[in-house]
This record gives sequence, structure tokens and C-alpha cells, in this order.
Amino acid sequence: MPGTILLAEDEHAIAETVLYALRADGFAAEHVLLGGEVLPRLRRGGIDLVVLDVGLPDRSGFDVCRELRAESAVPVLFLTARDGEADRVLGLELGGDDYMAKPFSPRELVARVRARLRRHAAGDAGWRRLGRFELDAGGHRVRFDGVALELTRYEFGLLEALLARPGAVLERARLMDRVWTDALESGERTVDTHVKTIRAKLRAIAPAADPIRTVRGIGYAIHVDG
Repeated sequence: MPGTILLAEDEHAIAETVLYALRADGFAAEHVLLGGEVLPRLRRGGIDLVVLDVGLPDRSGFDVCRELRAESAVPVLFLTARDGEADRVLGLELGGDDYMAKPFSPRELVARVRARLRRHAAGDAGWRRLGRFELDAGGHRVRFDGVALELTRYEFGLLEALLARPGAVLERARLMDRVWTDALESGERTVDTHVKTIRAKLRAIAPAADPIRTVRGIGYAIHVDG
């Protein structure tokens, strides 16, 4: 189960202790000092859980979590010097998954991280990982670099068809037959239009990403690690 944990903590002694405990238990762990660094790092993908200090120097961890939840379902464990009920409730209402008051036991923190990851994995039982993509076919959902894509019915169908055969070139006519089964009047240029909108949504998450390849005169292929 070990994955990659992002720690946002400005107190160096605490950060070093947490990073050591996580790595000793088999996790990869990364560290940032500022709240403004959290979302850009999440957008690059590969983070499985965020340990987030509430009292960061540039902004509140609560504000960071609020912005994060608009884009990602990654589990969040708050760290705080305050143990008031109001703060705990606020953190959970903003989408936090757990809350630990300082001082805390590093071993307990690692145990809570493992527990949250297990619960998150159970909730993701319908998801299939394909490189930078995650597909929940039954729920008609796709994530890219951990961020949910807001897709129309036909955008989802097109992306699902491409993800069914990563790297393979699928002809426009074949994609039309599979995705636009109830819109027979649509032409093959409809595929081009929907590929364009999907590309825009992928680049909104990762500006340098271009996983969908155009094969001139034939169709499209998707590279899941691109």
C-alpha cells in the first residue's frame, strides 16, 4: 500500500520527524514549506495523501484544503497547534479526512495515514489506473493526474474508447460507431471537435500534457504516460 505523501509544514523539526517516520514505514515523502506550493505539486500527479499544517506562513491550511477540494479527492490529514472542537469541525467540513493536534506521536500519524489510504482505496474500487489516467467505466468518470475531468457524455465515451486500447490508432469511423450510436447524422468531424475539447481539459490540469496523438487521415491514439 505505501505511496507518496506530500507534507506541507514550515516547522523544520516537525517536518524532519514526520518525513523520517513516513520513509521508515516504506512511504515516499515530499516536503513543501508553503500552502501555495501544495496545489501546483498535486497537479503534477503522483501524490496519494497530503499532510497539511493549518498554520502555514503564507496562508491557512484550511484555505489550501478548500481550493484543493475543488480539483482533487486526495485524502488530507490536518496538523495543528490548536485542538479546539471548532477547528476540528471546520477542517472536516472543508473536506479534510483526519485531524491531529501537536504534539503528536509520529507512529500514530503513520498509522492514521495508512488507515486513510486503505479507506480511500476501498472507495476507489471501481477505478482502473492507466498511466496518468484513472477510469471508472461504471461511474462514467475519468481522472487525469488525480484530478477529475468534467466530461460530457460523448467526451467520456470517446476517452473511454481510446483508453480501452492505449497506443492503438482508432479510426474516426470506428470511434463514431462506438460512441455516437444514437446520433447517426453526426459526421466524422464531430470526433475532431470532441478531441479538441478533451485536449483543452487535459491541458487545464497539466499545460504541457498532450497524450492524444493525431494520425493524419486515419484517427487518434492515446498514450497514457504522455
